[in-house]
Amino acid sequence: TTPAAGFEARSAAFGGLGSWVDVYDWSPTFIASKNSSARPSFTLARVDAMADAGVQVLFIQTAKSEFSQPVLDNDLLVSIIAKAKGRGMRVVGWFLPAHKDVADDLRHLRATAALGVDGIGLDIEDRCSVTDVTLRNQNLVALSTQLRAEFPTLPLAGVVLPAVVLDVINTGYWPAFPWKELGASFDAWMPMGYWTNRTTASGYRDGYKYTIENIDRTRTNLGLPNAVMSPIGGLAAETIPTELDGFMQAIAERGAIGGSLYDEMTSKAGQFAQLAPLRR
Repeated sequence: TTPAAGFEARSAAFGGLGSWVDVYDWSPTFIASKNSSARPSFTLARVDAMADAGVQVLFIQTAKSEFSQPVLDNDLLVSIIAKAKGRGMRVVGWFLPAHKDVADDLRHLRATAALGVDGIGLDIEDRCSVTDVTLRNQNLVALSTQLRAEFPTLPLAGVVLPAVVLDVINTGYWPAFPWKELGASFDAWMPMGYWTNRTTASGYRDGYKYTIENIDRTRTNLGLPNAVMSPIGGLAAETIPTELDGFMQAIAERGAIGGSLYDEMTSKAGQFAQLAPLRR
């Protein structure tokens, strides 16, 4: 489970203040598949707004496993990436594998790498496409191992389910999640710590408690006490300033290299300002 040489330098791609954009907002092809008259709400002007707000990393979803295209709307995607890079941002392409066909998932990821991104985030959360947990885990580990082998110098992040959910809240959600088998494949870890999905009664509707416990449990489960972390906090639309204060405190106490909220379309200028100390 020891990361490959150079992982510390590669992990820097995921550091600083980030923001997330998904195909529901930017991709005409995906949006039209849901509503033929709908148009993307995300425009190139939003890239400028992100840069002006101090965002350093654009995390953009590049593909959907149910679409045959290796990446969606290639020309538009290239223009978004170029715009972000032109404004001094790093760009991380992210993809949600279905774990049904390792070769097909890898095809989408190769196409993402070919876009000239600064890194790739593997969004590990699909439980429904493959209900057999053993097979799902085998395919996830195979995909992650092959991705690392094929792109040994490309920064890779594991965008993972919150360990608190897997370990405490619902141990049947994804049983026997293969933490240790994934440890050598990724340079940084990005727990999807959406405290806004938790109830007050659970004790986890708390930016500090939920973030710090997810970081600690992720590191323990990986067997990597110094695993590089860049946590994703609550859903921006539902996050309040005191929760962000706790999020920032947890990041500082655990030495995380960055952080973000989900997602860009619902983030407010005041939230980016509150997250500004993450810039590096």
